Amino acid sequence: MTIPPQQPSSTLPAAEDMGLGFLTPVGRENLTGRVYGELRGALMEGRMYPGQRLKIRELAQQLGVSETPVREAVMQLVRERALRMEQAKAITVAGLTLAQYRELRQVRTALEGLAAEAAARRITMAEIRALDRAHAELVRAEAAGEAAPAIRANWRFHHGLYRAAGMPELLAVIEGIWLRNGPMLNHLYPHARPTYPGRHRHLDILDGLRAHDPAATRIAVQADMVEGGEGLLRYLASLEDASGIKGMNP
Repeated sequence: MTIPPQQPSSTLPAAEDMGLGFLTPVGRENLTGRVYGELRGALMEGRMYPGQRLKIRELAQQLGVSETPVREAVMQLVRERALRMEQAKAITVAGLTLAQYRELRQVRTALEGLAAEAAARRITMAEIRALDRAHAELVRAEAAGEAAPAIRANWRFHHGLYRAAGMPELLAVIEGIWLRNGPMLNHLYPHARPTYPGRHRHLDILDGLRAHDPAATRIAVQADMVEGGEGLLRYLASLEDASGIKGMNP
């Protein structure tokens, strides 16, 4: 029996602003997947912050869908440890302890270094220009004290670099780590703004890409993570010292 193709459905209107401006409405097609993609993007880009409490009803209203696909997408992110189910079924954005952040940074150093090497071999000038624009936006936002645009610009820079590697399986693994890393970047401003002993390491990355130098690009990416993340390490340590509980989840 031939099954007639489904007619495209109209896009649902946006719900009233529920204070969840980090989300945009989704259409009806494959609702759970689309909701999952929107929430996933918000986590990786740092549009959510550690400890933020999420309510299914408010998420559904903001996304313009019913509660069922939101609940299914949220539970998938709980299984991926990006969200956390608290007592009484409260859902919060998961943070990282100092030890967890250190371990994941070590993993990122290897994986993102590999992606940087691959990107340097095949990146196009158009992709390099896009990275250059993302870095310029990061610098502008930091100078203006605009934390959210700075965090998003940093994500666009790094994600664009790793996407340019042309290794979709590696990119998927890196994105899985950024589900947990992205919200932590909200600690950077004003507590741990990245600093470097010399010039910004993004500039070294761009130089390595223009020269199609895999080794130089990898070294610059890894230095960016280590040097730029030192302030965050100190801040997480101070949180744990203040709490008196080692392994505290921010």
